[in-house]
Amino acid sequence: MTAKTPKTTELIELIKVKSLQFGDFTLSSGAKSTYYIDCRKTTMSAHGLTLIGELGLELIHNEGWNPAAVGGLTLGADPVSYAIARASDNGGRIIDAFTVRKQPKAHGTRSAIEGCFPKTGSVVIIEDVVTSGASALKAIEVALDAGVAVNGVLTVVDREGGGVEAIREAGYRCVSLVSLGDLGVTTQR
Repeated sequence: MTAKTPKTTELIELIKVKSLQFGDFTLSSGAKSTYYIDCRKTTMSAHGLTLIGELGLELIHNEGWNPAAVGGLTLGADPVSYAIARASDNGGRIIDAFTVRKQPKAHGTRSAIEGCFPKTGSVVIIEDVVTSGASALKAIEVALDAGVAVNGVLTVVDREGGGVEAIREAGYRCVSLVSLGDLGVTTQR
């Protein structure tokens, strides 16, 4: 989001307090970093869930997306997806949530997707933090293989590590609630 609403400002401050850490870290991509955004500490907090649900739903509407459901690769996408689904129940069109497993389960239905995944229509892929874009691209692939269209990707934080560009190069719009710059991080990546 470019315009900073009071709720966006609240979310930025909540992420700074709960999720932003400085030190020496190795990211899931293997890259080294002097900061880490453990977004789950924000996305799993009561106030974070409320803010993210409302802001995420608003951004989906502003993009003109009309998904049947939202979801992405577990675990980071889960609370964000559930928050948006919950917020959609306050009036207007209902958007359900789903989870993409990292590996299809080996028993039962052997499904790679859990929850309220539509048989047809479209979905929005969710991320908590986009760095390289690999998790979102994997979730897109699973959703497409399951037979639905993908409107785009919504992330809570764009870590400005090239992931948004990678998603766009794959042909999908990627929007974020907050960017690294919004968090005031100017540390070398």
